Amino acid sequence: MRKIFATLGLFAILPALILASGSAFAGTVRIVVPSHDIARGETINEGDLTFVTVDGSALMSGVPTKMDEVKGMQSRRMLVAGQPFRADDVRRPIVVTKGQTVTMQFLAPGVELTAMGRAMSEGGVGDTVTIQNPISYRMIAGTIVAPGTVRATGPINAPVNRIARR
Repeated sequence: MRKIFATLGLFAILPALILASGSAFAGTVRIVVPSHDIARGETINEGDLTFVTVDGSALMSGVPTKMDEVKGMQSRRMLVAGQPFRADDVRRPIVVTKGQTVTMQFLAPGVELTAMGRAMSEGGVGDTVTIQNPISYRMIAGTIVAPGTVRATGPINAPVNRIARR
């Protein structure tokens, strides 16, 4: 029982020590920054990036530390050479745009249905978008699986024709 309280006491003291030192990051941290200015909408390649070392106490949250986190992404804003940026400043390349006609896929065990729909938002592969069925005007959530193709997520609630039996 004493060991448990001693361990709990250590966990209570540790945050106080971190606050007293001024940062949760001691020393320096290597982060990814643009090697040259990158315009909004450009796709980022490995040659567009470099590493810099910064003081851990000055580090903002969400700053990429690995090139793989950013490589192949598209910039949402102008990224300035040598300046840190956040993961929110980049996104997957857009492959479905708002208003675009897309193929909707509905999958169930043993059955695959496809239909045309209109994208109500934009996104990249793996993003969730809303698709409008042009016949029923029903909104359907789906995951982008390829350019112009969206796979419906969740149950499909189709109207059921009920025939009264006599």
